[in-house]
Amino acid sequence: MVVARRDPGGMVAVPTRPYIVIPAALRHRCGLRAGDRVLLAALPGEDALTAYSFAVVDQAIRAHAALPVGERSRS
Repeated sequence: MVVARRDPGGMVAVPTRPYIVIPAALRHRCGLRAGDRVLLAALPGEDALTAYSFAVVDQAIRAHAALPVGERSRS
């Protein structure tokens, strides 16, 4: 997971394109390769953007699906 927060003195600006570029050093730390797609989730109240790899999303879905049907409504 990669979390980007607003920093007026930051080194990178998020452009208006419909995608973001995650710097190579950060991609390597997170196990992402150039061109990997991620799920972006905005946290407007915290001025943050979070990128989840599809492997993480898949794990979360599988963990949730492993619960018995009656248990799903409680989470």
